Amino acid sequence: MSASSVIRRSLATIATGAKAVRQRPVEYTPEGAVSISYQTLKSEPLSLTSSIETAFGSQPDSLGIIVVRDLPAQYPAARERLLKLAYSFASLDESTRERFADPKSRYSFGWSHGKEIMNGKPDTLKGSYYANPVLDEPNVPKELRDAYPEYYGKNIWPEGVKEVESFESSFKTLGRLVFNIGCDLAVACQPFASAYLTDSSLSLADLIRNSQTAKARLLHYFPPSPDAPLPADDEPIDSWCGFHLDHSLLTGLCSAMYLEAPQDRAAPPTVVPSPSPSSGLYIRTRGGALTKVAIPVDCLAFQTGEALELATAGALRATPHCVRVGSGGDPAHAARVSRETLALFMQPNVDQQLSSAENFGQFSKRIFDEHYGSEGATM
Repeated sequence: MSASSVIRRSLATIATGAKAVRQRPVEYTPEGAVSISYQTLKSEPLSLTSSIETAFGSQPDSLGIIVVRDLPAQYPAARERLLKLAYSFASLDESTRERFADPKSRYSFGWSHGKEIMNGKPDTLKGSYYANPVLDEPNVPKELRDAYPEYYGKNIWPEGVKEVESFESSFKTLGRLVFNIGCDLAVACQPFASAYLTDSSLSLADLIRNSQTAKARLLHYFPPSPDAPLPADDEPIDSWCGFHLDHSLLTGLCSAMYLEAPQDRAAPPTVVPSPSPSSGLYIRTRGGALTKVAIPVDCLAFQTGEALELATAGALRATPHCVRVGSGGDPAHAARVSRETLALFMQPNVDQQLSSAENFGQFSKRIFDEHYGSEGATM
């Protein structure tokens, strides 16, 4: 069955059900991203089917991203606390940071810097701290743990480092908040699930909620340096971080925070605007148009990944995107400004069948091999 047939069938089912669901009008941000209220998502998820189709479907202007506003009151403080800790951890000396790296998981737990291959070369622009915010150690058989260390490893926390003493609790607080909202969004995506997921005991939300593979990536984009200068104005948008697809079901994204390092190293950093108007998240629409999308500070955004495209037989498609650290402005100022953000990848367990040909573990192994190769892998 084609993706368009799945969509028509799903919408017809909603419209002719025992109690018809009134579809809410599709709302947009100024840049054209679909925007929904979290309150509506919680109370009437199926009233957002038109918004889900517009955001994640196959229309030429679909961006593959949705912005969720009206978030729980604790979100702004949780975001600020963790993103400032990302800066603090990245400011530690290299030998301290590398104590919390994990080669055996192909750097998928703990600290990772310069290990991922993007555009054919090691990505030194950003550092990442990976952890599962939902549980510290998956409860799976040893053979599964050994086969998939990228997903079923144990969290690594920077214990005993006074500069980031609240790192673990802050990471879990924000990560679990994003995770729970992502589960709610998956309910709204359910009408598009493919025939592989029609078992009455299974849903897209169940695939996320019951999974032991969730992974949050706390990101620190280092300020430009002689070794990693700002891109030239005529460089391609994805010259620093190539266009790519996430391999999750859904990816939750926090609005980026820009922090300026103080002249006095003992002082805290200052939150500042982006040093360049061209910096930020760029997406290619289904029709190929390039669009810069800003996530408001008090909102979350969610992108679709390749696993969701498989799980919906193409009815909801993965999002090609990249992040640009743009040029412009005062170079001396830009050289003191870093970019901090959090991405949460929500995905099923490795044995979940996503298509007639592959389960999630088989599918994701191909993706890891593309970006990390086989070195350090135990699978």
